[in-house]
Amino acid sequence: MSSPALKTAPSGIEIIGELGPRFDEILTPEALDFVAGLHRTFNPTRTALLARRTERQAKFDAGDLPDFLAETAHIRAADWTIADLPADLLDRRVEITGPVDRKMIVNALNSGAKVFMADFEDATSPVWANMIEGQINLKDRWAGTIDFTDATSGKAYKLGPNPAVLIIRPRGWHLPEAHVLVDGAEISGALFDFGLYLFHNAKAALAQGSGPYFYLPKTESHLEARLWNDVFTAAEQKLGLAVGTIKATLLIETLPAVFEMDEILFELKEHMAGLNLGRWDYIFSFIKRLGKNDRFLTPDRARMVMSEAFLKAYCELLVDTCHRRNAFAMGGMAAQIPVKGDPQANAAAFAKVKADKEREAGLGCDGTWVAHPDLVPVALEVFDRLMPGANQRDVKRPDVTVVRDDLLEMHKGTRTENGLRENIRVGVQYIEAWLRGRGAVPLYNLMEDAATAEISRAQVWQWIHLGATLEDGRTVTPELFNTLLDDEMLNLHSVLGAEVYDSGRFPEAIKLFADMSLADNFEEFLTLPAYRLIA
Repeated sequence: MSSPALKTAPSGIEIIGELGPRFDEILTPEALDFVAGLHRTFNPTRTALLARRTERQAKFDAGDLPDFLAETAHIRAADWTIADLPADLLDRRVEITGPVDRKMIVNALNSGAKVFMADFEDATSPVWANMIEGQINLKDRWAGTIDFTDATSGKAYKLGPNPAVLIIRPRGWHLPEAHVLVDGAEISGALFDFGLYLFHNAKAALAQGSGPYFYLPKTESHLEARLWNDVFTAAEQKLGLAVGTIKATLLIETLPAVFEMDEILFELKEHMAGLNLGRWDYIFSFIKRLGKNDRFLTPDRARMVMSEAFLKAYCELLVDTCHRRNAFAMGGMAAQIPVKGDPQANAAAFAKVKADKEREAGLGCDGTWVAHPDLVPVALEVFDRLMPGANQRDVKRPDVTVVRDDLLEMHKGTRTENGLRENIRVGVQYIEAWLRGRGAVPLYNLMEDAATAEISRAQVWQWIHLGATLEDGRTVTPELFNTLLDDEMLNLHSVLGAEVYDSGRFPEAIKLFADMSLADNFEEFLTLPAYRLIA
């Protein structure tokens, strides 16, 4: 399919994805030149840092444990703070997150939340059309043309007078964008998402009293944060923006990063807004990094709650670290969604959200995440009641003393057949939806994203690899896994019906989940091999 963007792509840039309506508005020669420039400059460092992750993992597999860095102790001990923040980032008490489809964007901006995180990462399946249409939708937001009428329902969607502040989450450093080649190689997905949004929208956002704001996922070290800072500075210079115009909130969702939070804030201090408790990916990362060590054999996922063990220490240290540096400490995701047709279950779900947000506000968090517009009022009520000011950055936590062993304290609890079955059915169903282009999937009254599937397959892999014992005395073996997988898929076929099941991508999802769960070596990210099934 021809397009002006394809015909006039700058030298060394090749677009191999099919070009749909309005794609040429995003893939302009100027925008492509900008993102290719970022890729050519920073991709060598990116690939070196990814190799460093592999080297570090080999040490963990050999028995080493993560710890605070001796060589950066002076940064942790010094008295410094991040740069001042723009006015529209000073009150973030409730943030809603979701994919970048047009309906979601309008509903989220109108939800009453203070912030909407438009997600090109875990809540969006990186189908080529999803990624470029998402960029079109966000460009339309700043152009004032996001309003639309749904062609199927006839319902009109119109941006309200007081929309949420917009923050963009690009893909992580590990993910490629296979549909754009720079000098014959796939472009970095992170630089592609970041660069296109910044190029098209930074000045429009600034003109309307906001700015180019980002959430940064899957960071493993302060060196990776330094790379983002270098990218930001180069991009600002290229576009004629003042240094520090870009503001970023970084998710602490990997185990190594929790030991480098001061250093991460320091590396990004001119561009930093705060850190976020990315708790679901954090559980996945904990299993991934230490999963071969039987000291860290995990119980059922439901037993790993935020008020205990390593998750409790992680929360407390993040709030303490952020507030010492005048940065925001953002709470984690409430994944509950309304339960239609069951008032009792719905009330129970809302009560869980309320309790979770009361815990976060009590810890000193400056805000929190929800996944559904109906949960915004629940979270707002809690933070309005417990956080009368715009934020709690003045709440210091001198009572908090967290050492390495606190951050490595394993949660107590049993491993059950039900826990194993839940991992299987949730993991397979999420992957199947992801392969069909859906990244945010309602499953069993929770809104799940890629972190769910990652936890599921990581825990299954660990239990098999370490020969975990279930509470009934059985050992988790490949044979038991395969038996339960077959049984769960038969049940799912019955529940969904033959027409729905057979028209989906279940054979591919089952094979991928099983292959990764039974592999000798743990695959770094599920989304890497899964991407090759959709790219």
